[in-house]
Formats: sequence, structure tokens, C-alpha cells
Amino acid sequence: MSIFSHPAYDKHEQVAFYQDAKSGLKAIIAVHNTNLGPSLGGCRMWPYADDGEALNDVLRLSRGMTYKSAMAGLKLGGGKSVIIGDPRKEKTPELLRAMGDFLNTLGGRYITAEDSGTSVADMHIIGERTKFVSGLNESSEHGGDPSPSTAYGVFVGLKAAVEHRWGKTDLNGLKVSIQGVGNVGFRLAKLLKEAGAELFVTDIFQDNVDRAVTELGATAVGADEIFDLDVDLFAPCAMGAILNDDTISRLKVGAIAGAANNQLAEERHAAVLREEGVLYAPDYVINAGGIIDVYYQQQEGEYSPAQVKEHIESIGTTLQEVFQRADETGETTAHVADRVAEERFGHEDALKKTDTAAA
Repeated sequence: MSIFSHPAYDKHEQVAFYQDAKSGLKAIIAVHNTNLGPSLGGCRMWPYADDGEALNDVLRLSRGMTYKSAMAGLKLGGGKSVIIGDPRKEKTPELLRAMGDFLNTLGGRYITAEDSGTSVADMHIIGERTKFVSGLNESSEHGGDPSPSTAYGVFVGLKAAVEHRWGKTDLNGLKVSIQGVGNVGFRLAKLLKEAGAELFVTDIFQDNVDRAVTELGATAVGADEIFDLDVDLFAPCAMGAILNDDTISRLKVGAIAGAANNQLAEERHAAVLREEGVLYAPDYVINAGGIIDVYYQQQEGEYSPAQVKEHIESIGTTLQEVFQRADETGETTAHVADRVAEERFGHEDALKKTDTAAA
């Protein structure tokens, strides 16, 4: 299949492939759009089933980063990188340095940061070979790690969803199922626990589940069982495409608000959720806390945690606007968010609609 006819290809500006036999690196970088600035997005390392799965993931993720930065009001474009391999078994300093060499070949059109399967420590190693890496500002609140900011932004957005769906600001007694309790998911779970929520968790790594049970009093459930729970809200915080025909029909929730990227398997699933009466918080809007933090780490001058927190808390306001517009127009929340983002980063279709309206 040609890259241009790939289902996930969305007029991406550049897709680059790289292999380094010595270190074992196999990686892909996708630059979706740079209208607002250089593309920025995390470097994910994952044991993909095959190369096609990795390509599909990086295309979808990079597109999401364009929309995420636009909705967060950042002067950044959208890009993403993926390394094919098990981060717990195959990650080495040599492989990470080779990734730095790969980044240099794009000449700054793409800047990376930590993501699923990578860490701030990994970014420092990548940074030995390239300057096109972010999330390393040790003067930032969490030493450069954007995960806490991502989790906080999701928490803020989740509260906005609860207020819109049920008209309440108190999370005490709210039943929340969380799929994935890694760096971001666990921090979100901790914030929810402190707010009085009852937690049900699952993760592909048993040690992550055990930590949530031991430290937060969460109830552990099976990986597939998570979709069948009778809870108030579902928070996907793992991999994407988990909202599909099978899982949506099994959900018994009133709202979905989580950190995972590309939660909808297909665009049409946003309409399915709406028909089922489920409020969906568009993923790239609610999980923008990390990219906001990284953006401020890149700016000249002293890093201000208060300024970053204020910007992250605007995620709640943005989501309330999306929810309200969706109610008023009858559109899905995903479609409303897409339209707003496309107007901001100059998507061709959005510009055509604007010109037509003006005429």
C-alpha cells in the first residue's frame, strides 16, 4: 500500500523511516503539519505486532498532535515518532543515541519528548546526539517530566465533563474505571482518589495494577472486564482505538474522559457514543497538559509553574465550550473540537468553509 493511500494518512508533510542495524533501532517519524510552528510530539517505544501497526499509530498520533497544540493555543505543529520494540527488554543507550541521529536528519522540523515506553532519562540520552529534544528542563516543576502535567490536565477536564454531564463539581463517590495506570494513569488515579472517587483499574503490566491497589485502594479488574463495569465514568489511559463497535456496546457509563490518544477507532464512533447518551471528552483536548508543559520549557526566560498550571486549567474551560457547542448544534463533541482546531491551524477544508461563509 502506498503511504498516500494509507487510511490514516491525512496530508502529512513528511513521513521518515530509519533503521540502524548496529543498535537494532527501527523507527518512524511522522510530521503532520507545521503551519503554526515546528512539529512537536513524544517518542513512543512499543512492541508493535508488525510494521503496519507502527505506521498506523504514528500517522494517527502525529495528526492528533497538530489538533492538540492548536486547541491548546500553542505555536506548535504536530508530529510523533515511534520506535518498534519492547521498552522493557530492547531499549539500550545505543538505540536511543541512534534515535538522536535520526532526529537530526529532519533538521528541526520535528522535536521529540518522552511518551509511552520512554522517559525523561531516555530523552537525556537522545539529547547526547541532537538538540531537537524537549522535556529536559530540570528547573521545571517535575524536572522536565510532562507526565504529571498531562495527568493534571486530564483531571481538570474530567471534572469539566462531570459538571456538564451531571451538574456537579464534587467527585466524591464517583465511580471511575481506568484503563492503564502507568505514568499518567496512576497520577490521574491518585488525584481522583484524593477527590473521593472510587477506582477500578486494569493494565497490561501487573506491577502497575498492584501499585494502584496497594497505594490507592483501587479495585483490580481484568483487561477485558474494564468495558463491562457499571460505573459513572471511563478513563482510557493506555493505547488508542479502544472505543469501537464492540466496546461501546458494552459500556455502562455516562461519560468518557481519559489520557489515551486516538481513543476513537473511527470518526463515526463519536456519533455512536452520542446516540448512546455518553459524553465524550475529545482526547487531544483533555490530554494537552503535557504538551503545554513542554512548550513552556522551551521558552526563553524562567520557567513559571504558576503560568503553566493556569494554562493547563484552561483545558476545563475549552472542554465546557466544546460540550456547549455540541449541545447547541447537535454535532458530536469530536466534530466540534476538530472544526475549532482546523480553523486555528489553517486546515484547507476549514479555510474553504470560512471563505464560503464569508462570500
